[in-house]
Amino acid sequence: MTADPRRRPGAPDRLVITLWDFSWLTRSGAGEPFEDLDAACAQARERGYNTIRICAVPFLLFRSGLDTTALRLEPLGAGTPMADRYWQHVRWYDVAGPTVVDVRARLLALFRAAQRHDLWVIASSWEYQQTPAFAAEPAWHEALQAVPPDERAVVLADAHADLLDLLDAEGLGDRLLLTELHNEVQAGHLVAGLGTAPGADSVAALTPRLEAGIARFRERHPDRPVTVNYSRVPYDAMSALPRDLDALVVHPYVQGPLGDLVETYGLRGPVEEFDNDRARELLRPGAPDLADWRLPAEKAWKLRATIVAEPEMYVHDWCDPDVWDRRLYDRWGAFRHMTLDRLATWVAVAADAAAARGIPVVLGEGYVGYTPLRAGFEEGPVGAEVCRFALREAVRHDVWGAVVCSNAAPHHPMWADVALQRECAALLTDRQLV
Repeated sequence: MTADPRRRPGAPDRLVITLWDFSWLTRSGAGEPFEDLDAACAQARERGYNTIRICAVPFLLFRSGLDTTALRLEPLGAGTPMADRYWQHVRWYDVAGPTVVDVRARLLALFRAAQRHDLWVIASSWEYQQTPAFAAEPAWHEALQAVPPDERAVVLADAHADLLDLLDAEGLGDRLLLTELHNEVQAGHLVAGLGTAPGADSVAALTPRLEAGIARFRERHPDRPVTVNYSRVPYDAMSALPRDLDALVVHPYVQGPLGDLVETYGLRGPVEEFDNDRARELLRPGAPDLADWRLPAEKAWKLRATIVAEPEMYVHDWCDPDVWDRRLYDRWGAFRHMTLDRLATWVAVAADAAAARGIPVVLGEGYVGYTPLRAGFEEGPVGAEVCRFALREAVRHDVWGAVVCSNAAPHHPMWADVALQRECAALLTDRQLV
C-alpha cells in the first residue's frame, strides 16, 4: 500500500456514497435525472451524501481511439418495433431517448459540479460489464473486446492514469478520492480466457492480471490511491486478493428472498432453459413471450455488451411490480435470519481482511440485490430496515464508506425518500449504534 485514501487532504471521516454508475452519462438527455448536474449534486448534499461513485468511462475517453466529442447514446430498444417498451421497466436501463454527448466535456462538468458542492468522487469503470450497450454503434464494445484479456487491467490502469492527468491539468484532481480499475472484476469480461466461471475461482485466477494493472497505475501516479472492486464479498478467497490495494471495495448483495425468486424462475440462466409459462405468474397481462421481445439480430451486439441475462431483463421489463414485491414479502420470514446473518458476516469478514492489511473498507453497492425499476421492496419497510441494519454493521466494524442503498440515486424512485436517506447518512456519519 502506498496511498491511504483516508489521509487525502479534507477527506471525510466517513463516506456516504450515492451510486451514479454510468447513468450520469447515459441519463443526461433532456428531462433525464442527470440533465442538470448541479441540481443532482445539490440534491445529493441535501440527502446527506458526500461522495458519488461513477463509471468514468476511462477506456472510451483515452484508449478506445474513438471520437468522443459527439457520442450517440440511445435506449437499448431504439430502432426496433418495441422501442417504447424494451427495457423501459429495467432499473438503470430506462433511458428515455437518444442523445448526443461530448463525453470529455460532460465528465469535466461532473467534476466541476462535484467541486462546487464539495462532493468527492470514486472513479470506476463498468465498460467490461455494460456501459457500451447504451451506445448507438458497437465500436466502443468492439474496441474493448479487441484488447487481449491478459492486457485489459493494464490498459484500464493507463486509461485511469490518463483521466487523472486530465483532472490535474483542469484543477479538478483534488475531487478524485479513489480509483477502482473496474467494477466487480470477477463478474464481467475481465475474466475472459481464464477458463473459470465468474465466482470464487475467478477471484484467484484474476489476481495476476489485477496486480499488473495496479502496478502500472502506481508507475504513473504513485501518490494516488488505487484498488479494484468485487461483486459480493469473496469471503472464500480473501487470501487471494491483490497484495497492493489501497482500499477493499466490496458489494454485499445478500439476495435473501430475491435469490430464491431468481433461482426459482431461472432469471439468470440460459434463454434456452427459461420457462416462459411458469414466469407468467409474475408478469402483467398481455406481456409478450421472451421470444417475441428479444432484440433483432442487428442489435444483438448490445446483449454481448452487457452481462445481465436476457430472462432477467425480460421479467423485469414485464413483471407486475406488486406481484414481484408480494413474492419477496411472502418469503421474507423464511429468509430473514439468513439474509441478516449473511450481511453481518460479510461485512465482518471484509473488515477483518482489510484490518489485516491496514486499509479501509468501502461498501460500494448493496444490499438486497437487483430488482425491477418499479418494484419497491428495498424502499419499503423490510428493505429499508435491511439498509439500516447494513449501516449499523458498517459502523460496528469501522467501515470507512458505504452506500445507503444501491437504489438511492437520482435515477431510482428511492431518491424521493429524502427522510430515509438522511436518517441512514446520519447512522453512518454520526457512528450511532441503535
